[in-house]
This record gives sequence, structure tokens and C-alpha cells, in this order.
Amino acid sequence: MSQSPYRPVALLPIDGPHHARVKKVLEGAGVPVAATLTHELDVAIVDLSAPSASEARAMLNERAPRTAILGITAPRVSVDAAVLEVVAPEAVEQELLPRLVHLRARLAMLKEAQQRQRDLGVLLELTARYAEATDVGGLLHDVTRRLAEEMQIDRVALVVIEPEKGEGTIIAASDDAKLSDHRIDLARYPEVREVLRTGKPVIVEDAPSHPLLEDVKESVAARGIRNLAALPLAGGGVVQGVLLLRRSTVGPFNPREVEFLTTVAHATAVAFRNVRQLERIRSQREKEKSARIAAEERVADMKRYAAYFDHLSDGVAILDARACVLSLNPAGQALLDLKPGEAEGKHVNTLTNPSDEALLLDVLFAVSKGQVKNDVDLHAKTSRGRRLVLSVSAAQLKGDAGDGVAILTLRDVTLQRQMAEELRQTTDFLERLIDSSVDAIIAADMKGNIILFNKAAEVICGYRAEEVIGKLHVTQLYPQGLAMELMKKLRAPDFGGVGRLSSSRAEIIARTGERIPVNLAASIIYEGNRESATVGLFTDLRDRISLERKLTDAEARLLESEKNAVIVALAGTAAHELNQPLTSVMGYAELLKRKIKESEPTWRPVDIIHREAERMAEIVKKIGKITRYETKAYVGSAKIVDLDKAAAHEE
Repeated sequence: MSQSPYRPVALLPIDGPHHARVKKVLEGAGVPVAATLTHELDVAIVDLSAPSASEARAMLNERAPRTAILGITAPRVSVDAAVLEVVAPEAVEQELLPRLVHLRARLAMLKEAQQRQRDLGVLLELTARYAEATDVGGLLHDVTRRLAEEMQIDRVALVVIEPEKGEGTIIAASDDAKLSDHRIDLARYPEVREVLRTGKPVIVEDAPSHPLLEDVKESVAARGIRNLAALPLAGGGVVQGVLLLRRSTVGPFNPREVEFLTTVAHATAVAFRNVRQLERIRSQREKEKSARIAAEERVADMKRYAAYFDHLSDGVAILDARACVLSLNPAGQALLDLKPGEAEGKHVNTLTNPSDEALLLDVLFAVSKGQVKNDVDLHAKTSRGRRLVLSVSAAQLKGDAGDGVAILTLRDVTLQRQMAEELRQTTDFLERLIDSSVDAIIAADMKGNIILFNKAAEVICGYRAEEVIGKLHVTQLYPQGLAMELMKKLRAPDFGGVGRLSSSRAEIIARTGERIPVNLAASIIYEGNRESATVGLFTDLRDRISLERKLTDAEARLLESEKNAVIVALAGTAAHELNQPLTSVMGYAELLKRKIKESEPTWRPVDIIHREAERMAEIVKKIGKITRYETKAYVGSAKIVDLDKAAAHEE
């Protein structure tokens, strides 16, 4: 959306010859002129023909370096790239305001594109951290703090909901690194209750007067809260928590921000659930490991297999040649919901009730042939109907107790497989997110081998991902030497910080060899302190450059049209004004010729005057017919109007 043309502008320098005219046009349209230069100004109008224009530009760069420049200068006068719009002095009254509106529209589009690019960068950063994080508290606090910094939010909090108790727990907040497990009463948070009711984001503008917050408006007003956003952290169709944001100094949350926050909330919900499950699994594994160690220390004094297996945390079954159970240790009984002695004599298939009976039979058949089977996933159902995933290993029992007897171990891996599936879904989501980006995203390892190439990159470069990933070196996408230059900038602190490269113009080479202008932002991905990969975001600038070229051509044609109009008007006026005195000259010359005889000495000069006046009349007639601006060479490099061509155009 274009910004309002009535926002303040800077007007300098004051000694510019056109300063008063420009100021009059601005004041007449109600556009305020800023009294001082500030960092918040977005546009400055600079009279480039003023003696102190250079000093004014230097002061502008120092005090308001991000301000766009609209220059007042003659057409076709060379200006630097910082001057984004130019208005000719004679066109100030007609073009200044439209140019100002157009410039602000361009700035708004650029700002929106840059913000979306930053959003994508932040999202990639957060998802990368989600994939690596093991410290839940530290991770979630860092997420809230990063969001608060990026979006100028006073406070970001993650709340876990217990709706049956009407309570919630703040587990992380951007403004307090030590805050954890702080209980809150949901009655004081109507926006959170609304998220629980609808399962959708709730956006509140002008919070003290919003009807949703009627019961708590005094508390909201006292804390200076103006805008609120509450987004669900959902898993399995159930809202398990809320991402709660509030701010007082910046405007309402716009649709782009809501879209970005919704994506962050979804990724946070998945990552939070996965990390918690991972912690539980690690805790369980530590317990299982401790139990196995204790069992191993005791088996030295045990002579029978059953006594040894009784102390294992994994289920262990000894099967006869018919795959019927000879013994099942306590862990196996608990795993399959059986009582002591209930499993003896029954076929292992009836105890596990597998969803794929053929899979278990294949394992038993292979073991009967002397093979060893390890870590086969079996979807089973216990006698109580409980469904679980068992990791099954089997082998023949060697020694005196052999003769077709097999040992079967059972381990419950239900949580691990669920976590693996959710991680796969998260990975699929991130891949779809990257592929749906309108900007090309290309990542490479530190050897330069391309490891990521999204759909937008395929469109811009003309390669398919399978032709590039692991097969093409990243330097082949850049002009010679540019890849090394970009890596130097990435490692330097002067271009956005170490490991980051701010948005800049560059070129990439397509499959056809075409050099494509792009806007490039890049970063280095670290594993600890070690560089592991680089990632770049590329925006195709061909359409934008083409549009700018068309606008320039249109401006040139407009100037040419205006010049022709001035020439035609001047020619008509000159012809009209010259006709009257020429008519008088020709009349008096004709009268003199009639009174003087040809034999008299004065007749010839009068005749010359008459003929030259007639010639001048023909010239004036041609001037009156001029309809376009045509020139011809005169003396040296000078040119004059070609009357024959200019007048012949109408004929």
C-alpha cells in the first residue's frame, strides 16, 4: 500500500533558486515541510542547482542516511543513483506532487519486499535452531526475545494452557530470561480464552476500547498496551498453548506480520512438542540403561537364562521350535499387559496381535534357518487393546539349550517412532515452505557443493534441482570471482555483521549463460563455532529493471512531446507577428516600384527590397506551418531548425 503523500518532507538547501516555488507548491497541497532533519524522514527534496547543494547532501547523509532524494534539476543533467526522482524546474507546479507520491509508493514497495525477506530469514534461523536445540527453556526464551527484537514488540510470551483448571503457565518471556513456570489466571486474559474457543489467531487493535477486553480495560490501559496478538500453538487439532504478543509504541499488527507470526507459532508448537518428547525419551533411555547395567552385574551369579532375563528392561521371550513361548520375563509381561505365567505355551503371534502377521512370520522363518534379525518394527496390540510399536530382534539360542530354541527381544519404540514421524512432517513442512518462497533460496556446504535449490531458483536459473544438488559447484552460478568476493564479505563485519551479508545487487548466471540481475542476501550457518554451510536468498530484478526502463522511455517521449508543442506554439506566434510588418513592407515596395521607372537608378534597389520581402513572406509562411522539431547542421557543430522538413511534415 502506498504511503500518504501528506507526510513531512525535508526541503533543502534554503539558498536554492527554486526553494520558494517548491515550498509554495508543497504548502498549497498541505504537505508539511520538516523544520529539522531526522532519521524518521523518508523523502527529501533537494534543489541540485543550488550553490550549497553538495553541503546539503552531505548533511542529509549524516543526519538522515536512509532518506530518499527527489532532485530539482534541468532535464538530462547527470545525477547520481541516490537521486531516485527528478523534476525539471519549469515543471515543478505540474510534476512535483505526482513525483513525490510515486517515489513514496516505490519506497513502500521496497520496504515491504525487504521486510518479507527479513521475515523469511528469521523463520529460517528459528527453524534451524529448533532442529538443533536441546535446552527447552533457553530455546523458548531465545525465540521470544528474537521475535520481540525483530518486530518491535514490548513483550512476547509463550503460555501453556490448562483449560480444565482455567489456568495457564508462562514458560518463557522476552523481557525476563529467568521467568519460567509462572502461573496465570485465564480470567484476566480474554484474548487467550478467545483463542481456545475458536482455535484461530486473535488480533486486537486499540486494546483499551476493544469490546473483547471490556472486563480488563482498566488494567490494559494502565499498562499502556495498545495492540495485542494471540496465536494458537496447536498439535493434533488441540490448542496446547498460546503465543502472546503486545506492543504500545508501534501501530497495529498488519496482515504480513500476522501471517509470519502464524507460521512461527506452528513451527514453535511442533518444535516444543518434539523437544519435550526427546527429553522424555532420553530420560527413559537413561533409566533403561541403568536397569540393564544393574541386571548385567547380577547375572554373573545366575545360572539359568530365566533368572538373567528377569532383570532386563527389554522384553525377552524364549521360543520353542513352533514359536510357542517357553518363558517371558517380567518386562515382556508388562509390555504385553500379561500376568505372570499367562504367556507360557501360547504362540507369540497371539500374544502380540501384529497388524502385519506376515512380517512376524518372516522373522521367525529366517531365525529357524539360522539367520539373525535385528530391529524389525512390529505394530502390535496387547491383550488390553493397547497399540504400540515394538522393535523386535531374534536369533537362535546356542549351546545346550539350543535345538530350535530361539530368543526374541521386544523393545517399546512407540514414542521414538511418533517423534520421527513428527520430525518428518516438520521437515516436509519446511521443505514446502522453502519451495513456496517467491525468492530463490540456494544453500551450499563449505566446499561449495549445492545442497538446497528451491523452486524459485529453478525458475530463475533454468536448472532442475536434481541437476544441481550434489552435482554443480556454487561458483558456476556466479560471474568469475564473485563467489570468493561474497565469501570475504560474509566473513567481514562491515556488510551486515560476521556471517551475514545485507541485501545488495549482484548477478547470477542462468543455464543459458544469461546474466540475471538479482538482489542478494546471504548468511553462514554455524554448528557451534564451525561454519557448516552458506545460504543465499535471490530476488529476480529483471521485471523491476524492465519497468524502470519503460518509465524512463515514457519520460523521454513526454519531454519530446512538450518540446514539439513549444516549437509549434512559438512558430505560430512568430508567423502571426511578422506577417503584418511584412505586408506593409511589401505594399510600400510595390508602390515605389510603380512610381519609379526601370531606367532610374533607384528602381533596382526598390525591386530588390520587394523581392526579398516576398522571400521573407514565404519563410514566415513555412514557420506558420511548423508541426514538429527538425534540425539541420549550420556552422561547425551548431544546429538550426530545418524549416522545410518541419513544415513539410504537415503537408
